Amino acid sequence: MRTQVLIIGGGATGTGLVRDLALRGVNCILADAKDLNSGASGANHGLLHSGARYAKSDPHSARECMEEGEILKRLAPHVLEDTGGLFVAVEGDDEKYVADFPDLCGRAGIKVEEFSPEKVRELEPAVSDKTIAAYAVPDATIDPFRLGLDNLSQAMSLGSRFLRRTKLVGFDIENGVIKAARMVNTRSGEEFRVVADQYVNAAGAWSGQVAAMAGAEIGMLYAKGTLLVTNDRLTKRVINRLRPPGDGDILVPGGTVSILGTTSIRVDSLDDIRPTVREADINVEQGMGMVPELATTRYIRAYAGVRPLLTGSADSDRNASRGVALLEHAEAGLKNFVSITGGKLTTYRLMAEQAGDLICGRLGISAPCLTRTEPLPASEEWQWNEPGLAGKSWLNDHAEGDVLLCECEMVPKSGVDRVLESFDTSKDKPGLKALVRRSRVGKGTCQGTFCSLRLTSYLYDKDYLHGDEGVRNLSEFLEERWKGQRCILWGMAESQAELQEAFYCGLMGLELNQQVKK
Repeated sequence: MRTQVLIIGGGATGTGLVRDLALRGVNCILADAKDLNSGASGANHGLLHSGARYAKSDPHSARECMEEGEILKRLAPHVLEDTGGLFVAVEGDDEKYVADFPDLCGRAGIKVEEFSPEKVRELEPAVSDKTIAAYAVPDATIDPFRLGLDNLSQAMSLGSRFLRRTKLVGFDIENGVIKAARMVNTRSGEEFRVVADQYVNAAGAWSGQVAAMAGAEIGMLYAKGTLLVTNDRLTKRVINRLRPPGDGDILVPGGTVSILGTTSIRVDSLDDIRPTVREADINVEQGMGMVPELATTRYIRAYAGVRPLLTGSADSDRNASRGVALLEHAEAGLKNFVSITGGKLTTYRLMAEQAGDLICGRLGISAPCLTRTEPLPASEEWQWNEPGLAGKSWLNDHAEGDVLLCECEMVPKSGVDRVLESFDTSKDKPGLKALVRRSRVGKGTCQGTFCSLRLTSYLYDKDYLHGDEGVRNLSEFLEERWKGQRCILWGMAESQAELQEAFYCGLMGLELNQQVKK
C-alpha cells in the first residue's frame, strides 16, 4: 500500500489527525492493531474537562482544556452534552485547597461560580448533605466513540483509509529514512507493507513500543485507571470532589447512566488490563463521600484503561503533566517519523493540529488547519451510538418486522443493518465487538445477556455468519462483558451474572465449545 502519511493508532488523537490532514488534502492510512478507541480513548470518563481539575497541578494543561472544550462545544455539539460541572467539598476536606480553588481557576481563564451548600442540594439532591462548599465550572460530557467515528467518517469521505486489526511489526529503515512499515492483519495473518512519505506514532500507551521499532525512545509511565458504570443516571451535572485529585472523585453522567472513577495504579505491562475488586471497592468508598447513593446503587459494569504519561519530575502519577508531547526523534536520526502523545481526550483536536502542522511542513503543504473553525459533521450511520435516540426513532416510526434486537438500548434490526453498511464486508468482516463499538448494543442493564444471542441469530439469518463463527463471536463478546462484571458481583449484578452463566454455559454449553476448540 502507498500513501502520503501512515498514522498508527486509532484513538482520539489518531482519528483527529486523519481528519485534520484529510481536510488539508493529504492522503492518509490510519491503522490500529485492534479497532477504534481500543485504548485510553475508549476507557475514560467521557469527561470534557473545563480544566479546573488541573488548575493547581498543571495550569498550562488546565488552560488548554478550557480553550479546547469551548471549541468542541461550538463545532461538535452533537457528540457532547453541555451538562456543566460542580466541584464540592465535604466535611473534613482541606479548607485551604477549597479557599484557593477559585483563584487558581481564574488564573487559567476558567469561569467559576460559588454556590451555597443549600443551592447545590437543590440543584443536585444526590450530593452529600455534609457539603461545605461548592463551585460551578463549565465541564461537559462527550461520547468518545461517536467523536472518533465522526472524525474518521469525514476523513474517509475525503479519501483516507482505515485498517482495523492491523498491527505494526517493524519498519524498514535506510539512512534515517523509514522506507516502509511492516504490517500484519491479526485475524487473517496476512503480511504486507505500507510505504509512506511520513509516519506518525499516535499509539497512546503503546507509543513507546512503536517508537522502539524505529530505534527511538519515549520514556513512559503506565497508570491504570478503573471506572464503574451505574444502572441509572444519578446527577444532571458532572460532580467533582473539591480536593487534590485522587481515587473515586469524579461522577460523570453519560446518557442514561453515570460513570464513577477513577483509580490510578502504576503497571509495568499493557497486557491483560482489567478492573479488580479492590479498585471497585476504592471507587465506591471514596465516591460515597460526595454522593452517598453510590454506596447502594446498582452497578452494571466496570472497565479499565491506561493513561499514557511521560516520565518526568512529577512526584506522583496524579501530578504528571497532561500536556501534549510532539516528538520529532532527531536524536535517533529519523527524518520522517513523528510521535504525538500525552494530552487528554479534551485536547485531542489540539494535538492533531500540532502534529498536522509539522507533517504538512515536512511535505511542503501550506494548507492551514481547518478543524479549529470547521464543524464536525454528524454521520448518519452512527446515530445508533447515541443514548436514547434509537428508542425515540424506532418508537415513532418503524417498518413492520423491524424488531428490537437490543431491548435495553432499543436498537432494532435496521440499526444493525445501517452499521453493517458502513463496512466493506468483503475486505473487513466485523464481529459482535465491532458492532458494539458502533452502536448501543450490549451496553444496557443486561450487558448483552439477551441481545448478543438475538444479534448472532439475526446475523445467521442474513447469511452473514457461517459455521462456528457465531460461537467465536459470542465467546469473544461475552468474555469482554464478563471482564467488566466479575469485580462488581454483589446484589443485582450477581444475580445477572448467574443468569448469564446459566444461559450460555448451562443451556448452550459455551464453555464446552471453547474447550473443544482449544
